[in-house]
Amino acid sequence: MLTISRLCLVMIGLVAVVSSATAAPKGPPVAPPAPLSAQGEAVEKKYAAELAALRAEIIKALPAVADGKKAALKAARDAAVKATAEASAAQQALGKIHGAKGLIDHAKGKWIGGADKGIAQAEAALKKATTDAEREAAKAELAKWQANKADGMKALEERTKAYEKAKADEPRLVKANQAAQAALAKARTDEMTAAKAILAELDPFLSSDAFDGKLSKAVVLTAATPRGLAEFAEKGSQQTALVEKLLGNDPLMKEMLVAGGAAYGKYGRAMQIYSAVQQASSKASEGLLQRLALAVALEHANPVRQSNAASVTNGPQTVDPVKRYLHYEKAWLNGELDPAFKNLSVWELRMVVDSDAPDEILAWGREMLRTYRPDHISNPNYGWRYVSAVKTDVRYGSQDVRNDDPALHSYQNIPKNGGVCGRRAFFGRFILKSFGIPSWGVTQHKHAALSHWTPKGWVVNLGAGFGSSWWDKAEVSRSGSSFVLETQAREHASDYLKVLRAAWVSRILGEPAYNERKKVEGGFWSRMAHYQTMILASQAVELGPLGQELAEANATEEKETVEIEAITAADQASVNRDGAIIVSAVGYTKPSGRAAAMKSSAGGKQLHVGGGFKAEYVVEVPKAGKYKVTARVATLQEGQVFEVTTGSSAKPVEIKVPYTIGLWKDTPPVEVTLSQGKNVIQFAVKDGSRGVTIKDFALTPQ
Repeated sequence: MLTISRLCLVMIGLVAVVSSATAAPKGPPVAPPAPLSAQGEAVEKKYAAELAALRAEIIKALPAVADGKKAALKAARDAAVKATAEASAAQQALGKIHGAKGLIDHAKGKWIGGADKGIAQAEAALKKATTDAEREAAKAELAKWQANKADGMKALEERTKAYEKAKADEPRLVKANQAAQAALAKARTDEMTAAKAILAELDPFLSSDAFDGKLSKAVVLTAATPRGLAEFAEKGSQQTALVEKLLGNDPLMKEMLVAGGAAYGKYGRAMQIYSAVQQASSKASEGLLQRLALAVALEHANPVRQSNAASVTNGPQTVDPVKRYLHYEKAWLNGELDPAFKNLSVWELRMVVDSDAPDEILAWGREMLRTYRPDHISNPNYGWRYVSAVKTDVRYGSQDVRNDDPALHSYQNIPKNGGVCGRRAFFGRFILKSFGIPSWGVTQHKHAALSHWTPKGWVVNLGAGFGSSWWDKAEVSRSGSSFVLETQAREHASDYLKVLRAAWVSRILGEPAYNERKKVEGGFWSRMAHYQTMILASQAVELGPLGQELAEANATEEKETVEIEAITAADQASVNRDGAIIVSAVGYTKPSGRAAAMKSSAGGKQLHVGGGFKAEYVVEVPKAGKYKVTARVATLQEGQVFEVTTGSSAKPVEIKVPYTIGLWKDTPPVEVTLSQGKNVIQFAVKDGSRGVTIKDFALTPQ
């Protein structure tokens, strides 16, 4: 398992960019800037002067906080830091007892138990040995396992003594831990009390929108930098006009900042994309589609790397932002996205439109799931909606990754050949974003997972919770705890502006930003933003992780079912089409094995089955003779086989099921002989086959 975990860690690499309201971007590596022209230098000086004037005006307007209250908060904060360390130490000391017990269980189970199995196998081999070489090999194997068991017994004795010694100290450690946790709770309460006293003094300023225009412009100038804006404006008159248009539009700058700001401070490029999108679509100027346009502009201000199939050597290296907007606009208007998409904020939409998948692969993801497993789309449990595909169809293990097809995109190869945690997490994020659900990257100890939006809050799938998570492959490294805290605070949209205003002041003043992941305390205003976030999120309930047991394992076999959707007589009826008898896949009798009937996006019902499924189909045939049999199927893996037996068959006829990347395709035809009138066709999915979705069977007379 350790080896797999290390492999899992190596495969963590999907890029996701999420901006923090309270953190300054570190920015990507850049080459030394080219010298500005005389006109560019004049523009830079102009913007620098504007920023200096705004900064001075804002500083003058900031409310004063009594030194005594600041000192009280610092003392309370220091006490909380100390209490946190002491509580952690007490918890770890108590945890050593459980660790000692675990070592005993390991010695008894895997060590000694494994040795006993080895001894039994070696003794059996010794009995079966017929040559001297075989006997010597069996004896050597037996001696090895006997020595291994002796070592295990010795370790068990030592570990038992260590456990008994630790156990004797347990009452004291429990008491010490209880006291430390109580002290920590009090210290945190005292810290928040001191913070609230200061926030009460800041509240008139933080609650007012009077300075929002000046704050927004100052933050944009600070983040973009006067030189950065001058460099962008130097590219031409159009770029100059875009910068001036942005800096003259207070509401737009504020809207951008509320959504996390332009990626890496590239506000000129964000404005360029935003304008291009609105020129490309008349629908991008209001409501949901305006928010979508702005999300694309902000997120793609720093180009988003595009992943291509290995065989595509000349494909685009970055995602085209205008095409990305138009892709989602079309998908929404066509009813292909999740209904909740219409309610997402710009900040949330950024975590939809940032996928590295080409637009055509996003479209494939939606068509594939609508075809292959439409029940995942209609799942009422948002915690598993869409992403259940990882459980059902991305097998855990890296043994088949070598079979990846270079002509396929990685998001098509992953369900085909499986993978460990990284590939499974990547596919989960991809399929969620395909349907318009925001997803945030999750790294854990030697593991990759995923998190995503639900109507009840954000949740982690296939791993531990947010407290064990972080994401460093982004503009701002941050902890999972910090991220989920922000999602909870943002639910209070109007009050969250208090957080943002404090963060904006911090940015304008050039303070270090609070960052739990990096253990940076931050400046005064940045900490106030954090405390205000904590207050807003204090009543929120964090959702527990889903599928943690599947983090490094395949899904356990669920209880076998025969159907999900009720099957009516109309669903089961056969029809004649173009001279062929079309038999509905759900028109079976005497079913056994794993199968599920579900509504089909192609109309009517369809059947999803696995290896071992068996059923009978009763077919009325107008004329005796030979018939060609095909099935309309969808698969995500290779190697499935059907077996068809008719009354005249001496043995089953095999149908090799094609690999269809999850889309409809007919199986190769096989020939059967049918008699006039009722025929009973026995159908089976050969053991070992993976999932197959069947729409219907066609019986065509030869």
